[in-house]
Amino acid sequence: MNDNTPQSGTRICVPCRLGAIGAVVLVLAGGFAYTGGWIAPHRLSTPTVIDQFQRNDGLHEGYRRNHAKGVCVEGYFEGNGAAATLSKASVFGTGRTPVIGRLAIPGGNPRAPDGSIPIRSFALMFKQADGQQWRTGMNSVPLFPVHTPEQFYQLLTATQPVQGTGKPDPAKVKAFAEANPALGAFQGWIQAHPPSSSFANAGYYSVNAFYLVDAAGKRQAVRWAVQPELPYAPVSAAEKGEESFLAADLTQKLAAGPLRWHLMLTLGAPGDPTDDATKSWPDDRKQIDAGTLVIERASSQDDGGVCRDVNFDPTVLPSGIAASNDPLLAARSAAYALSYQRRTREVALGEQQQ
Repeated sequence: MNDNTPQSGTRICVPCRLGAIGAVVLVLAGGFAYTGGWIAPHRLSTPTVIDQFQRNDGLHEGYRRNHAKGVCVEGYFEGNGAAATLSKASVFGTGRTPVIGRLAIPGGNPRAPDGSIPIRSFALMFKQADGQQWRTGMNSVPLFPVHTPEQFYQLLTATQPVQGTGKPDPAKVKAFAEANPALGAFQGWIQAHPPSSSFANAGYYSVNAFYLVDAAGKRQAVRWAVQPELPYAPVSAAEKGEESFLAADLTQKLAAGPLRWHLMLTLGAPGDPTDDATKSWPDDRKQIDAGTLVIERASSQDDGGVCRDVNFDPTVLPSGIAASNDPLLAARSAAYALSYQRRTREVALGEQQQ
C-alpha cells in the first residue's frame, strides 16, 4: 500500500498471531479515510486516521506517514500488446512507457530495521506519451486484512503501542481479531510466505480490484501483480540483523544490470468480488502477461530522488483503467493527500529555519 505527491474463513490462532498483526498492520497503504469523513463527519475523518498513524509509529517530520523508509527507482515498461484488446490505455499497447517507482517497507519510521517488517511494497507511476498517468501502490501480500475503512481505523487503534512497553495491548488486539475473522486469510498467507531476501525477488500485488475498459466501453474486472524474473529466496538470519540490507542489495544487483518483473493481469469472472480486498479470486482465473517492467537505476529519496515528490495514489488512472467499488480505494486517495500536505509543510518550515 505510500503517501507521496509535489495491497476467508480460516480460523485465527490468536495467541500465535497477535504479534504479527501489529507488525504487518503498517503495510496498509498509508491511511484510509474519505475526504469528508467515513462513517459520519464528526466521528471519523482523514485527519483522525493520519493522527492515529502518527501515534502508532511516532512523528518523523518530513517523511511519509507510512512507507517512510524506501528507495527511488527508474526504468520503463515494455508492453507486448497482449492486453490491448481489453483496455484502450496506451500502456497496454506495444512499446516502452517510462516509469518512476519506489521500493519500500511499511511503517512510519524511516530508520526502522529492514527485518522488523515482513512485507515489502512497490509503487509505480507509468507516464504515457499522451500525458496521462497510471499510478499504483502494491504490496508483497495479495490480500488485505480488513474490508472497510472503519475496520482499518479500528485495527490501527487496537495496535497502538502502549506507553512504557512499546507494544500493543494484547487484549485489544485479541478482541479485534475475534471480531474480524477475515484476518485469518491474511495472517495465513503471511505465515506461509516468509519475507523475501530482496526487493528484487518479490512479487507485488494490487490487492484492490479495478476494471480494464476497451474502446467500446466494455469493462473487465482485473487485479494485477508484478512477478520477478529473479527466483524468490527467503530472508536469511544474517540479513535480518542488518539495518538496511534491502537498499544495499538493490544497489548491488542494479550494478550488475537491470532488474525485471512481468506485469500479470488476473481477469475476474462474474461473481468475483470487486469490493472486498480480503477475498481472493479462484486460482483458475485467466492471467495475461501484459509486458515487462524494467528497473535500471535507483536513487536515495533523501537526496531528492525522482520519487520523492510523486503521489502513488492508486486512483490516478489513465483512460482505459477504472477504479472498482472497493471502499478502500477512495479512502487511500484522501489520506495520501493529507499525509503529503503535512510532510511537505514540515520540509518547507525546516528549510525556512536554516
